[in-house]
Amino acid sequence: MAKVLLKGNEAVVRAAIEAGCKYFFGYPITPQNEIPEYFSKELPKIGGAFVQGESEVASINMLYGAAAAGARAMTSSSSPGIALMQEGIGYISKAEVPAVIVNMMRGGPGLGGIQPSQADYNMCVKGGSNGDYRNVVLAPGNVQELVDMVQEAFDIADQYGILCIVLADGLIGQMMEPVELRKPKERPIPAKDWALTGRNGGKTHRVYNLKLQAPDLEKDNFDLFKKYEVIEKNEKRHEDYKMEDAEFAFASYGTASRVVRTAVDRLREEGYKVGLVRPQTLWPFPYEAFDRPQIKKFMDIELNMGQMVDDVVLGCGDKEKVEFFGHTGGVLITVDEVCDFAKKIMGGAK
Repeated sequence: MAKVLLKGNEAVVRAAIEAGCKYFFGYPITPQNEIPEYFSKELPKIGGAFVQGESEVASINMLYGAAAAGARAMTSSSSPGIALMQEGIGYISKAEVPAVIVNMMRGGPGLGGIQPSQADYNMCVKGGSNGDYRNVVLAPGNVQELVDMVQEAFDIADQYGILCIVLADGLIGQMMEPVELRKPKERPIPAKDWALTGRNGGKTHRVYNLKLQAPDLEKDNFDLFKKYEVIEKNEKRHEDYKMEDAEFAFASYGTASRVVRTAVDRLREEGYKVGLVRPQTLWPFPYEAFDRPQIKKFMDIELNMGQMVDDVVLGCGDKEKVEFFGHTGGVLITVDEVCDFAKKIMGGAK
């Protein structure tokens, strides 16, 4: 299959349309503006619809409506826009309708800047809305993975009846790399016989969110978590890089992991036995990938203040075994910084 050179944000649109997405609802915010702009041009060509909502709050609720009708639909935004969507995200999660969100993260807190960051980990992975719920969260490390994960997100959403978030950042959205628009793996996707048609005969439907009796709502929560257990069993994934004989290991994902990979190569050339464990799903988190007694230290590298550290600690089972280094607010890490930090942690070990 021929490769095509695409900017990350444009690749999102190409991948989504390839996956059968026909409806997009969104509101402009840097650094993901090319996504709605490109959708506005391309969706009418395939009989789809682009709607610019009056706000992120409107857009997420439009997505809820389209998803409840059985359509393949999505929205995208960046950090403060995703924050505004949290109530709607909670509604979609309760309704168990399949939908996709792309978040091109920027620095914070608050309005922040437009530079890339990874400070939305807790908001998207741990849950920013109310209640007990989970969203599948995929973390691409390059534009090819962005394409693959956007396409797969629609299938995951349909298979499980869940909201799937593709969590990237402004740098991946703006970089250009050659990609293939390849088909994701086949999945057992059930028929959407639950979808609203406007002719429901007065029956209470699962997409209806208001339940006032505590036992009924508790049952819904128990049922949701049975589904989440299946997802945890089937969907968690990670990449090992030069971990075969590693005595020390980095933990990193997304854009930060690209810098770390280069640092691993440089440190290997200097004789250090170091590798990288890169989570590709942030929920479900691949805890088993960090259960490696032979690793003396895990060095968590992120573009935030250490939001993934707790999950790495849960994986390895020892908080004294995890060290953190990162930048935040949109400041990028460098290979030199990562190498210097690692050498301090590893000491004279080679």
